[in-house]
Amino acid sequence: MTETTPQQTQTTTSADTPLRETALAAEHEALGASFTDFGGWRMPLKYTSELTEHRAVRETAGLFDLSHMGEIRVAGPDAATYLNTALVGDLAKVKVGKAKYSLICTPDGGILDDLIGYRITEDEYLIVPNAGNRETVYAAMAERAAGFDVDVWDESEAISLIAVQGPKAEAIVSSLVRLDETTIVENLPYYAADTVTIGGEEILLARTGYTGEDGFEMFLRDDKAGALWRALLSLGEEHGLTPCGLACRDSLRLEAGMPLYGNELSTERVSFEAGLPVVSFSKEEDFVGRAALQQAKAEGRGKTTGQRLVGLKGLGRRAGRGGYPVLAAEGERAGQQIGVVTSGQPSPTLGHPIAMAYVDVEFTEPGTRLDIDVRGKAQPFEVVQLPFYRRER
Repeated sequence: MTETTPQQTQTTTSADTPLRETALAAEHEALGASFTDFGGWRMPLKYTSELTEHRAVRETAGLFDLSHMGEIRVAGPDAATYLNTALVGDLAKVKVGKAKYSLICTPDGGILDDLIGYRITEDEYLIVPNAGNRETVYAAMAERAAGFDVDVWDESEAISLIAVQGPKAEAIVSSLVRLDETTIVENLPYYAADTVTIGGEEILLARTGYTGEDGFEMFLRDDKAGALWRALLSLGEEHGLTPCGLACRDSLRLEAGMPLYGNELSTERVSFEAGLPVVSFSKEEDFVGRAALQQAKAEGRGKTTGQRLVGLKGLGRRAGRGGYPVLAAEGERAGQQIGVVTSGQPSPTLGHPIAMAYVDVEFTEPGTRLDIDVRGKAQPFEVVQLPFYRRER
């Protein structure tokens, strides 16, 4: 979900504004992490190597600091109705203890951000937007709350978010909770959340993830984050738990075909182009962007007209990167640009280059041969269904 592809940078923004740091900054320093500017935050890029960390998540487990993500609380008698007006999904149908992936859109249907909504109680939700979009999303949500009996507040500054992702995630998290709560961890469904106790502290435990693996996210107070991070590293050692940075998180989510805001998602795109079936036209509420999205659907945008997001499998060795042109390889338009890469790199798990790209709808059929212009030389790719990688259940 996060908003830019991580690259190693200095510890200030281009305007020399000091970067924000999470409550775990000292822990990352102690582990020898290299850092990156990510959405205005100084975040660990990697600790050892991207490949080592990527493989750890696929084979055992990885530990991530995601405290740069936003946490917006919504509470009140009109919480469900309000969210059904502010977001495109039907949050009113989400049961207590469950979560839903959704979008917040502009009036013209463009994607302002993608986010996850957790229903904590009947009248309370936790909304998690992307780091770089947090303030924009909060401002839009606060504005859209007018006329509803609901309170909307941003509690991001006080909350840390730690994730464990990988095949051993359940065993690691189970070893931390009270003995009588291990069944909560073991029985927690995908896209659900519950409260558990770790170290005498009550935390919100979610089972979502952004890597294509099983995994958990733990929301807790900033002043308790360091102790939890160290406890996870200690108890997870026997399971191969490895601290992981944002570099491998990006390669993991790309293999899993998960969109990244600022790459696959933006205000210039609508959900139908991105292949996200998250818009609920069946709900009663006149949500922001509804009319524009109904028109886009009627026009076949992303289906019969315009462009659609596809997966591209490299048939050679060179990878296409974000921004590289996608060319028709055959037919009347051979050699012409018909799209652009949004994300791309070699896949550590699959052993060949992969990419996601927006291409004209006539070129979106799986098996279609396309080229990516890699610095002036056409490289062969093939359209494939997403995701590139799917874990064994």
